[in-house]
Amino acid sequence: MASALAARSGRVASSATCSASAQRAPPRCAAAAPRRRPAAAAAAPRRAARRAGGARVLATISPDHAATERRMYDALRPHQQQPGDGGGGGDGAPKYRRVMLKVSGEALAGARGFGMAPEVLELIAGEIKAAHARGVQVCVVVGGGNYFRGASTWDGIERATADYVGMLATVMNALCLQAALEKMGVPTRVQSAIEMKEVAEPYIRRRAIRQLETGHVVIFGAGTGNPYFTTDTAAALRAAEMNAEVFLKATKVDGIYDCDPVKHPEAKRYERLSYRRVAFEGLEVMDETAITLCKENNIPVIVFNALAPGNILRAAMGEEVGTVVADCDDELPPLEA
Repeated sequence: MASALAARSGRVASSATCSASAQRAPPRCAAAAPRRRPAAAAAAPRRAARRAGGARVLATISPDHAATERRMYDALRPHQQQPGDGGGGGDGAPKYRRVMLKVSGEALAGARGFGMAPEVLELIAGEIKAAHARGVQVCVVVGGGNYFRGASTWDGIERATADYVGMLATVMNALCLQAALEKMGVPTRVQSAIEMKEVAEPYIRRRAIRQLETGHVVIFGAGTGNPYFTTDTAAALRAAEMNAEVFLKATKVDGIYDCDPVKHPEAKRYERLSYRRVAFEGLEVMDETAITLCKENNIPVIVFNALAPGNILRAAMGEEVGTVVADCDDELPPLEA
């Protein structure tokens, strides 16, 4: 009897405890219900905050900043011709849509013979701008002979070290040309074969192609990044990698001669030559490696005077400028100087 009463009282106490626990703990669905609300209602305050923040940002943009953004957008449209750009080339479409322009360091020195001539730099930058405005995709390789030439150094320095110094000279010229182009409103990138990320991007082929497609002028510095290769070879290599349609070699003379026109006033200029004849006769246009690269990739070479206004655009348009080196059988005899 006593044990039965104790068991019954225990069950009653247990059921009372469970009832009290049930009363204290609300149902899960009831607890979760207040935290639920429609997604649209939750997103509405955030959208309102974004609109308010955007309005504040737009309110802070000055007219000068908006004009700058508009000019940058227009500069990234390479097929739009801008007024005032020209200096040759007529009104038709360019013959070559993507060109490799090789600018010699000696041409940048101008009449000084050493260093950088600002008037020549601005002239070449203006020529590039005119071609860029006509829809030509321009990539550039600059030499460094106006500062240092590795192939003709003194005996106290080995050739490899001298070539590396010459590569650094090409980066100096590339940065100067970039500054001149950007001052004229032309978006420009410098890619260096020797990594120096503080002043230039590293050379990446696919990135360079994309930059050309988006309307940038791309300047390649530091040659190939290896000694014993000239900047002409670097330009021919980059022309093949960029799928350039023509190699424009801008020098101080207006073409290829049968001998040095500076030393021999009676020198005769060629109008058209084949790769084979240039290599066979040893004409000092560019080194054999560069000529071979152009020949194997079927890239014509046009040699012309960089200091004559309008020549770069005329060459890109396909007009008769300087001397053409290509895989042709209709070679022409040299012209009288």
